[in-house]
Amino acid sequence: MMKHLTLALSLVALPAFANPFHKGDFAAGKQLHEAQCDGCHAGRFNGDPARIYTRPDRRANNPDQLAQWLTTCNANLGNNLFPEDELNIGTYLNRTYYKFK
Repeated sequence: MMKHLTLALSLVALPAFANPFHKGDFAAGKQLHEAQCDGCHAGRFNGDPARIYTRPDRRANNPDQLAQWLTTCNANLGNNLFPEDELNIGTYLNRTYYKFK
């Protein structure tokens, strides 16, 4: 009985640890990122927009944090991106820089 309960609970919890960016459109995310994000990041990092993702003290250290930063930037900058746009940018960033599983 306990074995079945443990298995059932682990299957329910599994989606919480799954990478949320596996279903996004990489090409669309790259295009959106170049249009919406690169300029601001380049300005903050001496012309190197990638440095925000490659610096040792980067702020997103798991998929949930990356998703939250995408939503925060979108809201604070008034980019008016749809949730699927954020997903696409997250897919691009994850495959290019973060490599979250």
